Amino acid sequence: MRPKKHLGQNFLYDPSILRRIVEAAGISSEDTIVEIGPGHGSLTALLAEQAKKVIAIELDRELCEKLKTKFAGFKNVALDCGNALRYPYECLPEFKVVSNIPYYITTPIIFRLFESRGNLISMTLTVQKEVAARIAAKPDTKDYGVLSIMIQYYAVPELKFIIPKGAFRPVPKVDSAVVHLKIRKSPPVEVENEKFFFRVVKTAFTQRRKTLANSLKVLSENIKDKIVMAGIDPQRRPGTLSIKEFARLSDVL
Repeated sequence: MRPKKHLGQNFLYDPSILRRIVEAAGISSEDTIVEIGPGHGSLTALLAEQAKKVIAIELDRELCEKLKTKFAGFKNVALDCGNALRYPYECLPEFKVVSNIPYYITTPIIFRLFESRGNLISMTLTVQKEVAARIAAKPDTKDYGVLSIMIQYYAVPELKFIIPKGAFRPVPKVDSAVVHLKIRKSPPVEVENEKFFFRVVKTAFTQRRKTLANSLKVLSENIKDKIVMAGIDPQRRPGTLSIKEFARLSDVL
């Protein structure tokens, strides 16, 4: 069966890499695992060996029907032929996500899962290498930005290993990386208004090369004074601020 380009299908078959993904996820025999985009089921089979239950969500109807046949004898594999962005994760018991997600839905999927993070323990995801670098980036590095802060607000990221593009079929244009996100019980900072905190972060990074005083002036008339009140130099660039500093600034504003 040929991969469907519009679904961003790039299949990973290398058993040694697939085993490393399972290892990175830290799966026990008591775990419920959600796999998004199981493809031909190579990773699904390895997950089923380790976990109590595997819920595999596959949008491609043709592939999903083949998977149903392939896993007919597995009592601990449940297949859902639907859209992972619409799946009711809120109804699941404690679960972990292990997935080689199509590049084009990486960010929407991660934030859909954050929405239903009540019972989510961790995500172990194969994503574009550049995206993994941004997810795990620290302040004052070129990859640090809105995505870094938004993800690190909800989870503790760890870049596990790189997967060369040649390991996939068809071969994508870029290398991939496996990133592990351990969901936080509570955010690393307390903010008075979460929505406004994210607005401050996004506004600051729309002009990341400018000073904070410049990039945030749309939020307040006397922005310099407010930034000083938060104990931050108004001449600093957005990319140098930690999550704690953004939280302080957001509360002052």
